[in-house]
Amino acid sequence: MKPKVLVTREVFDEVLEYLSQYFEVTSNQPDVPFNSETLAIKLSDKQGAMVTLSDRIDTTLLGRCPNLKAVCNIAVGYNNIDLEACTKAKVMATNTPGVLDDTTGDFTWALILATARRVTEAEAYLRAGQWDGWKLKQFLGMDVHHATLGIFGLGRIGQVVARRAVGFEMKVIYHDVRRAAPEIEQAYRASFVSKEELLTQADIVTIHVPYSPATHHLIGKRELEQMKPTAILINASRGGVVDDSALIEALRKGTIAGAGLDVFENEPKLHPGFLELKNVVLAPHIASSSRATRYNMAMLAAKNLVAALTGKTPPNLLNPD
Repeated sequence: MKPKVLVTREVFDEVLEYLSQYFEVTSNQPDVPFNSETLAIKLSDKQGAMVTLSDRIDTTLLGRCPNLKAVCNIAVGYNNIDLEACTKAKVMATNTPGVLDDTTGDFTWALILATARRVTEAEAYLRAGQWDGWKLKQFLGMDVHHATLGIFGLGRIGQVVARRAVGFEMKVIYHDVRRAAPEIEQAYRASFVSKEELLTQADIVTIHVPYSPATHHLIGKRELEQMKPTAILINASRGGVVDDSALIEALRKGTIAGAGLDVFENEPKLHPGFLELKNVVLAPHIASSSRATRYNMAMLAAKNLVAALTGKTPPNLLNPD
């Protein structure tokens, strides 16, 4: 008999066809998110699962799923998975790094340009029928070219963002837990600086770090007050890295000029304060959402699952020990 697997959210038909060659597949094509109880029930007799950031894999769930051998996240981040609990339960956990780097980097630039040039604010003004003609000082934004770009996290996606900054003739500075290799700094014309230097010098601060206890509220009230009043903040990494309440207050007070956000604390719940502001660009966690990239993410998760349940080492195993 084929092993039983669960796909917790809607995926492409081609991915289900691929999985069906190896497994008895239960899928969630209606795409209704499972609560923790439903997820535990549906996984109770399964050997594997393809999951997403909305699915919490923890000790409680694993204790109710004794047959489970692999959980494969359709995401590069995996803060929804308790790796220690998975390792203890001898459950392999995987993610999908690499395939979404360029697409997420592109969307970061969409946020940078939209925020700097006040695109969504101007569009709302136009759609509301308020435009009555050209004015010299209408919707004055900030220039992106020649500005200083500060990158928190010069990993794969941070490097993609830095590479695109070359075309805008920007000064690129970065901060990370460890300094990048000299050849990487040279390739992206990026200079390593302290956290404080980045915040005080950058015209645009963009965040590309994973979420963890160490990065929780990496940007809070103190950090926002260190930024230039003309600066903008961009977050296409993970909710929780930025203190949303502190950011809303900073945007209200003019502590910084604007923000472009694709992720939020407690998403999909959105702090209502954001909807009261004009100087913030909001997107519903879609930085990797091109058809090609989301397909590649799902297929990579499927390949991880096939490897895990056919005696091979998954290409993106997170807990090899």
